[in-house]
Amino acid sequence: QVQLVESGGGLVQPGGSLRLSCAASENIFSIYAMGWYRQAPGKQRDLVAQITSDGSTKYADSVKGRFTISRENAKNTVSLQMNSLKPEDTAVYYCKALFRGYNYWGQGTQVTVSS
Repeated sequence: QVQLVESGGGLVQPGGSLRLSCAASENIFSIYAMGWYRQAPGKQRDLVAQITSDGSTKYADSVKGRFTISRENAKNTVSLQMNSLKPEDTAVYYCKALFRGYNYWGQGTQVTVSS
């Protein structure tokens, strides 16, 4: 099993920045892919960004150029730097790990973009 603990959510004004972090209980070298998803009220959970063990990244079109996913291998942590935030980025953000064929989820962290 993989435990994931997210941190870094909060309230920010439009145009502001936040950095989310996801700490994994396993060595992230052994995790095939880690990603961030988000779910707004009444909507489905969608992929925001993903990074694989070889460093390949994928982003939702709505966040390209604004969000950056990265790994800190020594800390077993994956981060999501979010810049130029918009009200439509408001959601609960979840970290996910694909490990040995199973998906593991964190508990989620709220991001609210509002003036």
